[in-house]
Amino acid sequence: MGCTTSTVVYDGLRTVLERNCSGYICKGAAEPVGPSEAERALSRRESRALPTPRVLKVKPKVIEPLDYENVLVQRKTQILSDVLRDMLQFPLEDFEISTLRRQGRTLYSTLPENAEREAQSLFVQECIKTYKSDWHVVNYKYEDYSGDFRQLPHKVSRPDKLAVHVFEVDEDVDKDEDTASLGSQKGGITKHGWLYKGNMNSAISVTMRSFKRRYFHLTQLGDGSYNLNFYKDEKISKEPKGTIFLDSCMGVVQNNKVRRFAFELKMQDKSTYLLAADGEGEMEDWINTLNKILHSSFEIAMQEKRNGDIHDDDDLGKSDSSSGSMDSFQSTRDIESRMRNETRLRLFTLDPDTQKLDFSGIEPDVKQYEEKFGKRVLVNCNDLSFNLQSCVAENEEGPTTNVEPFYVTLSLFDIQNGRKISSDFHVDLNHPSVRGMMPSTISQYINGGGDAHSEGQRLVHGVPEAAMQYPRQGVFSITCPHPDIFLVARIEKVLQGGINHCAEPYMKSSDSTKVAQKVLKNAKLACSRLGTYRMPFAWAARPLFKDASGTLDKSARFSALYRQDGNKLSNDDMLKLLADFRKPEKMAKLPVILGNLDVTIDSVAPDLTNCVTSSYIPVKQFDVSERTNIFFEVEEFVPCLAKCSQPFTIYNNHLYVYPKHLKYDSQKSFAKARNIAVCIEFKDSDEEDAVSLKCIYGRPGGPLFTKNAFAAVLHHRQDPEFYDEFKIELPTQLHEKHHLLFTFYHVSCDSNSKASTKKRELVEAQVGYAWLPLLKDGRVVMNEIQIPVAANLPAGYLGFQEGAGKHSVPEVKWVDGGKPLLKVSTHLVSTVYTQDRHLHNFFHHCQSAASAAQLSGGELVKYLKSLHAMESHVMIKFLPTTLNQLFRVLTSATQEDVAVNVTRVMIHIVAQCHEEGLENYLRSYVKFVFKTEPYTSSTTRTVHEELAKAMTAILKPSTDFLTCNKLLKYSWYFFEALVKSMAQYLIESFKVKLSRNQRFSAAFHHTVETLVNMMMPHITQKYKDNLDAARNANHSLAVFIKRCFNLMDRGFMFKQINNYSNCFMPGDPKTLFEFKFEFLRVVCNHEHYVPLNLPMPFGKGRIMRFQALLSPHDMVESYDDDDPVDLQLDYSLTDDFCKNHFLVGLLLREVTAALQEFREIRQISIQVLKNLMIKHTFDDRYTSKSQQARLATLYLPLFGLLQENVHRLNVKEVSPFTINHSNNNGREDSLLSNPLMTPPRSSTFLDTSLHKDVFGAISGTASPHTSSTPNINFVRHADSRGSLISTDSGNSLSERHMDKGNSLDKHQPAATLGSTLLRCDKLDQAEIKSLLMCFLHVLKSMSEDALFTYWNKASSSDLMDFFTLVEVCLHQFRYMGKRYIARSQDGAGPVAHERKSQTLPVSRNRAGMMHARLQQLSSLDNSYTFNHTYSHSDADVLNQSLLEANIATEVCLTVLDTLSIFIMGFKTQLCSDHGHSPLMKKVFDVHLCFLRINQSETALKQVFTSLRTFIYKFPCTFFEGRADMCAAFCYEILKCCNSKLSSIRSDAAHLLYFLMKSNFDYTGRKSFVRTHLQVVIAVSQLIADVIGIGSTRFQQSLSIINNCANSDKTIKNTAFPSDVKDLTKRIRTVLMATAQMKEHERDPEMLVDLQYSLAKSYASTPELRKTWLDSMARIHVKNGDFSEAAMCYVHVAALVAEYLRRKGMFKQGCSAFRVVTPNIDEEAAMMEDVGMQDVHFNEDVLMELLEECADGLWKAERYELISDIYKLIIPIYEKRRDFEKLAHLYDTLHRAYSKVTEVMHSGKRLLGTYFRVAFFGQQYQFTESEPEVNLCESHQCSWTAVMF
Repeated sequence: MGCTTSTVVYDGLRTVLERNCSGYICKGAAEPVGPSEAERALSRRESRALPTPRVLKVKPKVIEPLDYENVLVQRKTQILSDVLRDMLQFPLEDFEISTLRRQGRTLYSTLPENAEREAQSLFVQECIKTYKSDWHVVNYKYEDYSGDFRQLPHKVSRPDKLAVHVFEVDEDVDKDEDTASLGSQKGGITKHGWLYKGNMNSAISVTMRSFKRRYFHLTQLGDGSYNLNFYKDEKISKEPKGTIFLDSCMGVVQNNKVRRFAFELKMQDKSTYLLAADGEGEMEDWINTLNKILHSSFEIAMQEKRNGDIHDDDDLGKSDSSSGSMDSFQSTRDIESRMRNETRLRLFTLDPDTQKLDFSGIEPDVKQYEEKFGKRVLVNCNDLSFNLQSCVAENEEGPTTNVEPFYVTLSLFDIQNGRKISSDFHVDLNHPSVRGMMPSTISQYINGGGDAHSEGQRLVHGVPEAAMQYPRQGVFSITCPHPDIFLVARIEKVLQGGINHCAEPYMKSSDSTKVAQKVLKNAKLACSRLGTYRMPFAWAARPLFKDASGTLDKSARFSALYRQDGNKLSNDDMLKLLADFRKPEKMAKLPVILGNLDVTIDSVAPDLTNCVTSSYIPVKQFDVSERTNIFFEVEEFVPCLAKCSQPFTIYNNHLYVYPKHLKYDSQKSFAKARNIAVCIEFKDSDEEDAVSLKCIYGRPGGPLFTKNAFAAVLHHRQDPEFYDEFKIELPTQLHEKHHLLFTFYHVSCDSNSKASTKKRELVEAQVGYAWLPLLKDGRVVMNEIQIPVAANLPAGYLGFQEGAGKHSVPEVKWVDGGKPLLKVSTHLVSTVYTQDRHLHNFFHHCQSAASAAQLSGGELVKYLKSLHAMESHVMIKFLPTTLNQLFRVLTSATQEDVAVNVTRVMIHIVAQCHEEGLENYLRSYVKFVFKTEPYTSSTTRTVHEELAKAMTAILKPSTDFLTCNKLLKYSWYFFEALVKSMAQYLIESFKVKLSRNQRFSAAFHHTVETLVNMMMPHITQKYKDNLDAARNANHSLAVFIKRCFNLMDRGFMFKQINNYSNCFMPGDPKTLFEFKFEFLRVVCNHEHYVPLNLPMPFGKGRIMRFQALLSPHDMVESYDDDDPVDLQLDYSLTDDFCKNHFLVGLLLREVTAALQEFREIRQISIQVLKNLMIKHTFDDRYTSKSQQARLATLYLPLFGLLQENVHRLNVKEVSPFTINHSNNNGREDSLLSNPLMTPPRSSTFLDTSLHKDVFGAISGTASPHTSSTPNINFVRHADSRGSLISTDSGNSLSERHMDKGNSLDKHQPAATLGSTLLRCDKLDQAEIKSLLMCFLHVLKSMSEDALFTYWNKASSSDLMDFFTLVEVCLHQFRYMGKRYIARSQDGAGPVAHERKSQTLPVSRNRAGMMHARLQQLSSLDNSYTFNHTYSHSDADVLNQSLLEANIATEVCLTVLDTLSIFIMGFKTQLCSDHGHSPLMKKVFDVHLCFLRINQSETALKQVFTSLRTFIYKFPCTFFEGRADMCAAFCYEILKCCNSKLSSIRSDAAHLLYFLMKSNFDYTGRKSFVRTHLQVVIAVSQLIADVIGIGSTRFQQSLSIINNCANSDKTIKNTAFPSDVKDLTKRIRTVLMATAQMKEHERDPEMLVDLQYSLAKSYASTPELRKTWLDSMARIHVKNGDFSEAAMCYVHVAALVAEYLRRKGMFKQGCSAFRVVTPNIDEEAAMMEDVGMQDVHFNEDVLMELLEECADGLWKAERYELISDIYKLIIPIYEKRRDFEKLAHLYDTLHRAYSKVTEVMHSGKRLLGTYFRVAFFGQQYQFTESEPEVNLCESHQCSWTAVMF
């Protein structure tokens, strides 16, 4: 488009700064419908004429979606009759509700048998229901297909083994084949040896000094001809230094004038080669051998000539040839297609994006709730031994053991947080003989309160109780491990007396035998008398972890056994001791008991067997027969922190009781109260006959559960401290009578008394009672409490509280006046009781209100609001139970206020979970736990209806913005709950069987629509205030809408998507574009995206035609008829397409609009589109060819989209630096762009003094959002005439046609999609590749019928753009070679070769710089591709090269397929204008593109086959009219004939032969002059381009051509074989004549001089002279010598003008150019010989050349002379009345004269005069070269003095 950027600077800057969008330049406000053709034409003219004042953004036209459900009904017959109906319909029963059995980790349920029956409290009931209920899941059967392509069920992966393709670019540069191996015939004459070679073709006399010694090798080629190669040494495997082609030799004669033993080879072109041998015999041998060869060759040639003369007009041969050709091409396309389809790969398989590991779009894996543990540690208790040991048996027979029983209690202490973090693990390590010291009655009493009957075989949860009596292995869990956690062991012994007294014998290291016996005696006495009671004795500790990551410190051992201090027994005292544990100086002061505690720690194996929980319930994989090796889990006291908490999943109801201190030092009630023992019991009544409940966990050796338990006794202490922990299994339902009863005893320790033989009452005496009711305000009493002690225990004692009414109730006698003497603390570990009063009160109120049948009113709201104060750890632990109750209240409440407050509480809970990083618990809840109340006919409220209403109310602007933000940020939870409720409602109510529009009420539809509309302002307007909330809400809304497609009216959901998209505008900030495309990405990833888009025709009565898509068949020429098949497909984004295929239409519209935005936005949009198409490719539901073809119909508008942006995609280079990455043959010369090239002229003059960034921003070539640097050449040159639309013209293929007609119904250009003008900046390479990959995928997948329909509908300019895109595909995906890949991965740039020494000095500043530049450019070929080693991983490089090689090959084959289909169906159009139509040229260019870029050996074989077909079908293109296409073809094929790969050389030679033969047949078997001449011209051009075409490889190809001619029976009796041989001779002659060019390829001046000489020598052959002049011009442009280049252009134009004058086609000849240069008379030397018979110059060619002259003169700053050129052009355009061209010419002249005036005033122009200098004399003679030539420069000269 004629995009101008000379906009008012102020408005342009305002656009850049205010809107952050530089790519929109307005033509005016767009109408809601597409502009007419006249309006578009007017817009184009206006855009070229005057700048518009400001930039406007136009909102895209709203397109209403189709009523999906209605369409399904109306087109039911069409859908059902469609072969691919599965692609049009949702599957039946798309979703279902399933119930998963809850799997616990224990063998038996953790719920007590009668728990449900006993539970009366609502909270307990709901907790139990939570722990026993199964999981409720909504399954979407195809959900696996609803994510990104990486999440498909069958993972996308690279094929097991990619084909290894051979590319010439990967061949070694020095790899040359042995000349002997290049086809020397068996029995042929060979000879080799040393000769002296004279300076050939020299203008100077040959002297002795000019001879050089060379090694000569005579070899015969495959066609029977001979070459004489010469080398510097005898290594003939290398490429020769030169070659003498003997088929051009006329004779060999002796010549002794210059040197002895010399002989001369006389050539056809009158040149001679002078050689000399070392002796006469050797000379004669060489002469005889060479003459023998010449004689045999002459005889063969004469015979061929005679055959040609006799049978020149043999009709039989022609008919044979013709019929043979027809037969060979009848099934060519079938063969081609079969060959190409053998090992084809899907393009997206090779795409780099499919190989990347990207987990960004993957949803978190949601798991069921399960018990989780922290770091688990296995503690093995092995042994406790003291130094004091003896045999305890009476008969002193038995092992030596400790002399009395000891008991160990292990627990964990966290000194960092100052708390005990585990329950106690009790261990009895005593030897059985020591255990025998305890009377059995006492043991029973200790553990069972006197239960003496044996219960050893009783089973507890299926495990024999006896197996668990002596635990030794405990499993501890630590949620927050760190180095300051200690494992503490407390050691107790039987009560005997004071701690110090009892420990003294154990602290001595002297002879212990007597001491042991004494201690043993006392111990036996104590055990028999006081075995019930224990006393503190010692303690030890050890650290558990090395670091905070939970690494076990296995090397650490327990510390020494420290004696207990009676004054430091509490846990607080222990924490203080542990704080000094790592301070040796303090620990050394503690008294040590001599002994050792052997306890080891280890990590817990995940598959640990034989384990029981802390409630003695066996964990799965428990072996009941295993009695000894049982592991006991020890309960962890998890910190009351949310991050450490987890939702409860099992029933657990433990209470831990800690008597701490009894203050009895001032009591007067009892005479003796010193050795005080505390007995604890748990009772459910205070009646006299009430018995204790057997629910206290026992100690080792006794029953697992007891009725009472004793704390350790301190000797002679009236205010004892306690550290004992008592664990109680609480009943399921607690009531007010449940309490703890503490009984205090005075224990007599006097061992001298005979009391031991008396009754037990004398040992102990009751000295008080205390009781603690467990419930207070309905909740379990927790933390530390101080309670009074009573001296007696009357019935009903619970009625007497803490001394209250103690004067009025004489039954209770309080000790010490009822003061709180006993300090006790409790710790509740329960999953059915909570300590949080807010949660408790809420449930209590719900229960009360339900019983009263009134769940309403402000009272409930008050309790709901109080839940905001609930502690976060409680919230997490009871999360499922709490949420279940909230949902129940939501649907049962009658007031909106209640529903809103319920939702507010949920928002608070959800936000807390997220803030603690525990949102996974919420996901698990919604997926597995949440279930709506069972549906009944009386159900009036549902969760989805009430929740949606409440969400809408909260989103209102007037509500609390903090709550609103939280709702948005965490909206996923509420939307998922909505969806699950909807699914459960549909199935339970059986409404899933109804049609979609009857499933939900109109009110609910309205609610959903309101909810979407309420969310949008928060997303699109308030995102700046809370970006995360807006982003999350956007994503959650997309997921909700996506899932609703499975449940609701799909047309209704389309409307919601439309409402969503209408809230966005073109030019929105980048964030909003991200939101929009994230939304589209999610929605389009729906598992039934394809049926949602209804890929079927929407016309009437055309169903059968559409079926043709399903079975593509070979097309015939009927597509050239006037009434082509119309498949009713849309190839552009029409309104109907966007309506009928709503989702894909919307996505493509948004991508189209996004392409007019900045790079980041473009990349996001392209990625969404590409990923979606990749997903289609690998979706195993759509694997067949017909299904993929049907899918492709949804993306056909991509053609129109890309054609609108073809000028931005038209980029050829694939690297950040513009260089020639071709192989050694220079196959990609055409890709070498010229950064100094003047861009095409514009009708608007730009003030280039404005800063380039401003221009870039206004034009769209630069962006404040991007870091890319645009190629803005016009800023660099003050004389530039470039328009901003074409800043990259040097890197582009032919630009888009401005006046193209629109025959594809493109009623919606970019303007109606929201922008104003198409941007003009080029897209990035990554963007181009992604778009082209999508384009190729559609092209490859679509049916042939669809392709023909598109081509028939397309205008000529559309077709041109189509083939431009195809050509760009070949360039963008071309293979660059392994070395290039290695360098690009290493990030290295190109490095030029070190310059070799030059003949000429380079001290001239400008010339020297250009010299070096040309040097660098010409050497990039090898240096970049071959001569660099790389350090990157070879495996990475090989993998990448393998991938890129396969991509390039597949792209090549895909394009070939497309071309063959087009050629087959559109032969008539291609043959118009005798095969020289613009369309034919475009198609031909694409064919040549295959040859110009690197292709694999595999691909080239197919290319050559296609080219043979092309030549056969369109001979007129090659052999009639202008010869430019034939010339280009010959040039490229000859380059292939020089390939390093023998297979390519062979195929190319056969193809060239086929061209010659076709030409011969086309002329009626008279000649092939056209091909003959163009091959010679092409060889000359290749030499001029310094491509090493004289190699033995090329000679082999010529031999193949000759052999083909000799062996072809169809032309055996014609002159054709001899003509072919004559052509090869002429080629070799040219090669010899130009041999010096290779030597001087690095010397630009010398190279140009040689080419000038050649151009003069071809004065009689215009085409050849033009070839060399064109070559000179290219070298001058490379070198920056624009004046010299302009002169070449002038001479070429003069040459053509002279030719046309002689033909009577132009009035003026070369003399018209004399005003430009006096040297022009050289062109008058043209001779009308055989070289003139196939010249096709005409007036149009001359016009093109004159335009090129003008461009060259402008670059050379020769402004004065442009008018002289235009004087020749203007009359022709006036005659043609081409006013547009005339306006353009006069505008250019105006600016040229302005420039002349400017430079005359400024004097800033430097012109030069050049003189030709030649050096003569003996010292300047150089072997194999002419005298050196230089150009000397003199500045400030007039134009007329310039020569070249």
